[in-house]
Amino acid sequence: MLGVGIDVVEIDRFRRALERTPSLRTRLFTSEELATMVGKRDDASSLAARFAAREATMKVLGVGLGAFDMHDVSIERKESGQPVLRVTGRAQVLAKQQGITNWHVSLSHTDSVAVAVVAAA
Repeated sequence: MLGVGIDVVEIDRFRRALERTPSLRTRLFTSEELATMVGKRDDASSLAARFAAREATMKVLGVGLGAFDMHDVSIERKESGQPVLRVTGRAQVLAKQQGITNWHVSLSHTDSVAVAVVAAA
């Protein structure tokens, strides 16, 4: 294990941010991630968990906002539904510099908070 990060996001606060600034959706999330939200009545909890995964990845890498593009980290799903962390671009370069070759992610949410845990090996 080379690192672990965790982040918690308040869903209502995140929802309000998305409502105030609609461009946040495309600034923070990949088109593939947004496509998985089509048809959901309320996607704020799912998006908050994905945002938490980006923040948890920053913690693993020991960096803050701006160290990599938000699209450099995204969540994909296996056929089974298991989330998979995809790391590209500058985030991938930072990971490679630290010897990170494998990522693990777990996402969860309640009515009020979304959480992500990211582990790197």
